[in-house]
Amino acid sequence: MSSAIVLLELMKSDAIERCVSDVQVLQSATTLDSAESRGKPMPDARILLADDNTAILEHVSDILGANYEIIGKVADGHLVCAEAENSRPDLIVLDISMGECSGIEIARQLQEQGYAGEIVFLTVHEDPEFVRAAIGAGGRGYVIKSRMNVDLGLAVKAVLSKRVFVSRLQ
Repeated sequence: MSSAIVLLELMKSDAIERCVSDVQVLQSATTLDSAESRGKPMPDARILLADDNTAILEHVSDILGANYEIIGKVADGHLVCAEAENSRPDLIVLDISMGECSGIEIARQLQEQGYAGEIVFLTVHEDPEFVRAAIGAGGRGYVIKSRMNVDLGLAVKAVLSKRVFVSRLQ
């Protein structure tokens, strides 16, 4: 069986959503045409932002706020699970390194608590091991902070459509 057929078979299965191999790290080479990338606002999508850097929180809010409802901003990783339980967001944009807290561990806790929404990780980490850990913890999106101006909106749109999105790794 050719590698292209194997990849297509993997893409059909749920395995691609939970496991990212070295060869199959999804790249953001996906380019949407200009009409699709402008997209229509999805005001019904409610998003919670979590990052220990308040400047990043504000920037992410600016990027996503025109098309989505930002229902909260959390700068303390210890408060993410409680805020998610109270506000029930459709999607959480979650930093991996939140001071003393690991966003990956927070995602695992959210899954254990029955969080049914989506998670997009926003991070400086470009190591494929972090991508695997993030996807394994329940994330569907992985955006590198240096690419957030281009990738974050695309990632949120993809994840809300039940697709996986990973920024291009250096």
